[in-house]
Amino acid sequence: MQEYSDQYIGGEWRPTLAAESIAVLNPATEQVIASVPAGGAEDVDAAVRAARAAARAWGATSREERLAPLTRLRDGLAARQQEMAETVVAELGSPIGFATAVQAGLPLGVAGSYLDILAGYEFEERVGTSTVFAEPAGVVAAITPWNYPLHQIVAKVVPALAAGCTVVLKPAEDTPLVARLFAQLVHEAGFPAGVFNLVTGRGPDAGAALAAHPGVDLVSFTGSTAVGRRIAEVAGRGIKRVALELGGKSANVVLPGADLTRAVNVNVANVVANSGQTCSAWTRLLVHEDQYEEAVAIAAKAAGKYVPGDPTESSTGLGPVVNAKQRERVRGYITGALAEGARLVVGGAEAPEGLAQGYYVRPTVLADVTPDMAVAQEEVFGPVLSILAYRDEEHALEIANGTEYGLAGSVWAADDETAAAFARRMDTGQVHINGGRFNPLAPFGGYKKSGVGRELGRHGLEEFLQTKSLQF
Repeated sequence: MQEYSDQYIGGEWRPTLAAESIAVLNPATEQVIASVPAGGAEDVDAAVRAARAAARAWGATSREERLAPLTRLRDGLAARQQEMAETVVAELGSPIGFATAVQAGLPLGVAGSYLDILAGYEFEERVGTSTVFAEPAGVVAAITPWNYPLHQIVAKVVPALAAGCTVVLKPAEDTPLVARLFAQLVHEAGFPAGVFNLVTGRGPDAGAALAAHPGVDLVSFTGSTAVGRRIAEVAGRGIKRVALELGGKSANVVLPGADLTRAVNVNVANVVANSGQTCSAWTRLLVHEDQYEEAVAIAAKAAGKYVPGDPTESSTGLGPVVNAKQRERVRGYITGALAEGARLVVGGAEAPEGLAQGYYVRPTVLADVTPDMAVAQEEVFGPVLSILAYRDEEHALEIANGTEYGLAGSVWAADDETAAAFARRMDTGQVHINGGRFNPLAPFGGYKKSGVGRELGRHGLEEFLQTKSLQF
């Protein structure tokens, strides 16, 4: 077991000022694999001071001066992609195939996309008699979740640095090891001291101190809606800008005339990916009542292909959830749905056969789910699919829009035009049309209680900019 006792602050690894540590567990074995400092207000203050001291000089750099170390950082991510993937397997439980392609592969693509965006971005424009400048927002507090630990770090830190901001990163306490690897790459890339800083710690301590710190100008947070609300309240008292990517309860609407088999199979794969721990997962499958039982049968067959197992094995398609608390949360939603009248098609709350150890959950399909059930309204964050029936298109839209969330979704129809017309009426930030692939250049973010602001692409860069106009 590796015991770490330092934080990355001011361009160097410094001994933590915290007395306690956080144990990092492997969710497949339940064994402690490392420990990191449980940083608090003192570590946060040191990191913010370092970021503040570096902010003006870094903000005044040219695009070329930013592109050079950002390019080296991208190259470092490429060189150590396999190590990143294996680290995510160890601390999150993502299967190695998924971890390599998505957990480590997607961040590499996102980092590369920001090199192109920065190279072509116009930071000033002439508007009548004025010149309008896009300037760095200042010191950014980046608070990231455990479900896509490297991707969320890259999606916040890289555009913030590209915009000319300095950053203090507080990663999730369950997955701090990949964050430490990222900090090593930043150091090797040669960024000036204080431009990037890392503090590991718990949310109520380090996260809260970071959000409230008067030296922070913008808080970028990804996580639950409940925590996002508290961060917004704290940041609001300091008149800080916030970017919040929060929960989701996304609907996959299959309209009559669509390829039902493909739509349902893709939906099951979407929900099972990353053990269901994806904020944008299509956890509600909406099917016309005339095709309902056919869809249930297709989903049952599809879910049966995913057998929970050792995430280090290349053949494994479904690993554990992140920790014991999350496992019990997911199982609670399954038993709660059955108590409310849902029908168990496959899966269930019992431990998967032969896997008494590890935080495993059976891939579960629930039928006869109604829109008012908790499992259809609240974010489960596990491999659980709820199937709901609708009478007509207006009823489907009512169900799809009938939650407090609006992060993502999907629509399938006989043609793209029909699907797109329905999608335009959905109260959600991103919709996949007839199986359209995820695009890392497109803005990602939510309506309603799914968040404020956007990540990825040009919109993601602009979250970290503020405008100034000079009148002539």
